[in-house]
Amino acid sequence: MTVRRCIPWPDKRLRTKAAPVDEITDDIRAIWADMIDTMDAMPGVGLAAPQIGVMLRLAVVDGSLDRGKAVRMANPEILHASIELRDHEEASPNLPGVSATLKRPRAVTVRYLDENGTINRRDFVGIEATSVQHQIDHLNGKMYFDNLGKVKRDMLLRRARKLAG
Repeated sequence: MTVRRCIPWPDKRLRTKAAPVDEITDDIRAIWADMIDTMDAMPGVGLAAPQIGVMLRLAVVDGSLDRGKAVRMANPEILHASIELRDHEEASPNLPGVSATLKRPRAVTVRYLDENGTINRRDFVGIEATSVQHQIDHLNGKMYFDNLGKVKRDMLLRRARKLAG
């Protein structure tokens, strides 16, 4: 498949809610394959379709050490989130060179359509839970830095502009 280019912030597609996927087709499977190649090339733990300019509710997550275990999700939604939070350094290939530590639920239960078109329900913990939440933010037109306070967010965006310079 193909490594795709991640669209640069502040492209308006990164602020647009992605459209639901009606059915799993070979075209959808091909997009997922490209997304996995793109994620592995970064390397990253997850990728949402809007990050590569595809405005569909598609995400991939792979927090395995040896890779090759990517979970393909269409229309993912969080059904339950743990009360316990976890700190994790988050970043995005759409805004390279900057990152921020966020607190997110340590575990989430997610419902999604899998590669066979079956409704699936899965628990994600740790890095994969963080990544799933991060990808769902992207599908809703949010960036990770939207979860920061105004001062930290402004500093991060200023630093990113300076790096892009």
